[in-house]
Amino acid sequence: MMSRHSVALALTIALLSGPALAASGNAVKMFDTDNDGTLDLAEVKKAASALFAKLDPDHDGTLDARELRGRLSAKELAAADPDRDGTLTLDEYLSVVEQRFNAANPDKDGTLDAKELKARAGRALLRLLR
Repeated sequence: MMSRHSVALALTIALLSGPALAASGNAVKMFDTDNDGTLDLAEVKKAASALFAKLDPDHDGTLDARELRGRLSAKELAAADPDRDGTLTLDEYLSVVEQRFNAANPDKDGTLDAKELKARAGRALLRLLR
């Protein structure tokens, strides 16, 4: 039989992890085009490309810090901007997406599940997709 403390701890953990897990689960459902319950790099890049187009209201083919709206810090933007023009092209943006995908995939199986998306690296990737 579980003690009252154990029950309270279990409930607290469930309540605190619930929204993050639900958000990661929703991301899988939203971007999982082959319906296998995971996200692969192609699915993630497809979602990132669609978002890039939405974030580029002036249709100049680049995103600046304002258009990125907090998805990348100034330091991350500078690191992702090899030509140092203060903007990211689609290829540069997708390069960051791929780096974050790989960081969120510690088992290197080529797919991300809800648990991996819930981790810090997974949440960093999701910021680039929403």
